[in-house]
This record gives sequence, C-alpha cells and structure tokens, in this order.
Amino acid sequence: MNKQIFGAQMSLRCCGPTFPARVAGPCWQLYVAMTGLVSEWPTYTWPASTEVPTVVQRRDALTELGFTLAEDAEWEWTEHVGPDYHPHPARVLLLGAVKVRPLEGGAA
Repeated sequence: MNKQIFGAQMSLRCCGPTFPARVAGPCWQLYVAMTGLVSEWPTYTWPASTEVPTVVQRRDALTELGFTLAEDAEWEWTEHVGPDYHPHPARVLLLGAVKVRPLEGGAA
C-alpha cells in the first residue's frame, strides 16, 4: 500500500475560483496540497453552488483526482472570517480538511 500521505482541503470560493477555470458565482473547490507549484496541485471544482458537497461527492472528487482517504481519516471542519481585502463584507468561511493517500495505480 502507498504510504504517502497528503492534505486535501476544500472551501467555498465565494467569488468563484480563477483556477483551473473561472466559474460564475460561488462554488466549492477541493485541492490536494503537494510539492511544486500550487497551479499544478490536483484540483476539483464543483458547479456554482453554496451547498456543501456530500461525503459521497467528496469521495468521488478525490477518486477522480487519484486519491482516497488515508486510513482512519475523517473530514475536519473549521471556521474563520474572510480577508479584509475582499470586495464584500467579511463573512464566516467554512474549510474542510482531510488526510489522503494516492490510489493504488492512480494518477497521483
């Protein structure tokens, strides 16, 4: 079994992500933090919506990126206030994080 462990994070992009493609409106985006350039990290963007992706949708997105949850890993959620420089009033942001490992024979 592959012993490499990475951190996956997801958040609601309130103004839509600019990478890998612009999405009109708020959407959830998941990425796996790895070495190298951020623009090269495996990233999955759901269609524009503020609804939190389900456990199954998150699992499917990780699988598409070539990852699965690490042994005994569970999603952890934290809240923080958005940055002051944002063009709209500050709001509470919800961030999800989980440890993942590459799928056996996966793309990662």
